[in-house]
Parts: sequence; structure tokens; C-alpha cells
Amino acid sequence: MPTEVMRVSADDLNQAAFQRAKAVLAVDGLVAFPTETVYGLGANAFSAAAVARIFTAKGRPANNPLIVHVADVAGVERVATEWPANAARLAERFWPGPLTLVLPKRAEVPDAVTGGGPTVAVRVPAHPVALALLRTSGLPLAAPSANRSSQVSPTQAAHVLRSLEGRIDLILDGGPTSGGIESTIIDVTTEPPRLLRPGLITTAQVEAVIGSLERPVTMVKTSAPLPAPGMLERHYAPRAPLECVSEAGMSRAAELCGSGLRVGWVKLAPISVNQETQDQVGRPNQITPLVAGLDAGLNMLVVEMPLDPTAYSAQIYATLHELDDAGVDRILVDWPPETDDWLAVRDRLRRAATQ
Repeated sequence: MPTEVMRVSADDLNQAAFQRAKAVLAVDGLVAFPTETVYGLGANAFSAAAVARIFTAKGRPANNPLIVHVADVAGVERVATEWPANAARLAERFWPGPLTLVLPKRAEVPDAVTGGGPTVAVRVPAHPVALALLRTSGLPLAAPSANRSSQVSPTQAAHVLRSLEGRIDLILDGGPTSGGIESTIIDVTTEPPRLLRPGLITTAQVEAVIGSLERPVTMVKTSAPLPAPGMLERHYAPRAPLECVSEAGMSRAAELCGSGLRVGWVKLAPISVNQETQDQVGRPNQITPLVAGLDAGLNMLVVEMPLDPTAYSAQIYATLHELDDAGVDRILVDWPPETDDWLAVRDRLRRAATQ
């Protein structure tokens, strides 16, 4: 059946939409909804049948766990057996918000939610639509990103529909998301706590609250249960092969275009070819054909991105979706600075570039 789409506004929450979503979730259906990071694909976290539908719809590996979203700190007790002091301190500082905490799971949580592991990843989202859905349904919602597995996460309802049309029941369209990349994931079952996935909340912000983190951020390719989502070797990838470049970006772009490929280039700074070329580079997050100042007949699209990691994060997935929609054959992305505030962006690009 076609996927139903209902528009909701954070300023005027449509109660009919949330009642419809509640009815869908009550019969093990799937509802996509916006969070402050990306769109999530929600199902009743206590229903093994509903959770199985998430994995089927996404084509997601069974060992890749899901994040459980709850409406408030009190909701954690329904899915986790312990609430360590570090968890309480982090929740007080960052919830609602883009921080996920890994905790020992309750037996009521199906193994499918946790990838067969003994812990559960939990967060309280900050988006008013997500919170309204959680409160209306009365359920904790297992919700990974609302897209096919390993592809670019959706930041707009249109991205969800393009990826999952006919595979899910309902999309709550709350407009574009603000954060742009996924939550930070911290395992608070260990001492010191471990960073499992960098995200919108930086390691410096977390360490200011609970002290030093262990940082085993890795790229894995395994059938064993993963401790958190977002750890697979290939993830967040556009349809066109993505390649990270540095100083050699211009020559690499020219080489690819010279071989007949249509190239999308995600630039961290204006291209220094000549003023005529500069004038053709669009404002941030606009795709603009770039031909002047380069080889005659060059077939390239350039996106100029902000040098601020927060602003960059908010735009990168939407930019990759746009380049895919424009039909490019290859995407080049300038490698970000090797500083801690760019850690999450580097993580996403590194996984997206894995073939």
C-alpha cells in the first residue's frame, strides 16, 4: 500500500495526525517522524513483530541495534535496569537532545532491538513532533534513521518517502530537521564511559560533565552484536560513489570530468580559480554548475559548505541527497579539519566513502 504522509507543524501540532500515528503503532505499524537530528522510523519497542518490520523495511543487518526513544527520563525505567550516576548527570545536562546513552536492558525489550546484545541505547529527543508522538502513543519507540540501510540519512520527509515508499505506513512531515546528523552515543555501563559514535554533542561537551571518555570509535564489519548503531564500516552513503579529497581536489575533479563523469564537489571554501569562477559558486547549500575557469566542457556541480562544523552538519546530508538527485556519477568531498569539533563529520564522511 502507498505510504501515507501527514503534515504537522511544531507551532500548531495536528492532533489528528498523532492520533493516526498512535493507531498505526498500536497494530505494529511503522511511523517516520522528525527529530532534531534526522528523521526516525518508529515502532513499538516492546513488540518484536513491529521491530522486525523496521529491519525488513530498511534491509538492516540484524546485529545492528536500534535506539529507543522515550518522552522523558522517567521513561528510561521501562527499558533499562540501571541508571548510573554518569547517565543522570548527562541526562540533566543534555536531555531532551541529541545524546544517546547505552544502558543495561530490561528483559521486556526484545533482543531484536539490541541486536542480540545485553544493552539498550536510549535517548529523549528534543523535537516537539517527536515528543508529541511519544506522549500520544504512550510507547517507547525503537527508531533508527528512516532510510534504507547504509544510505544517506533523511533530513526531510521527501527523503523518507523516496527511500521507503510502500515499505512503511505513515510519515509525519514536520519539515526539515535542524541538526542534520545523528546523536552522540555514550556507553555509561563502563568506567570510564565510552564514546561509541560521535555526534552533534561534542566529546568536549560530554567530558566537561563526566570527565574523560574512552574513545574506541571504530569501523567494523562483523556479524557479532554491535554495542551501538552507526558503527558499521559502510554507512551514510549516497548512491554515487563518494571520495574524500584534500589539496588535490581540483586536479582530481578535473581528472574525473575528463574521463566523462559528471562530478559533484562539496567544497569547504570558495574555489580559487578566478573571479569569474568564484561568481558562479552558489551560496551555501546551493548546487550551481561550475564550468568557467576549468577545462572546456567540464561537467561539474559544486556546493560551497560552511567552515563551521555545526552549520556543516546541518547541511551535509541534504547536500548529498541533492547531488544524487542531480544525477552525478561521483561525489568529491573536501576532508574537514583534524580537530575534535569536526570528529562527527569526519566519521560520517569516512563511512560514506567506504566501498
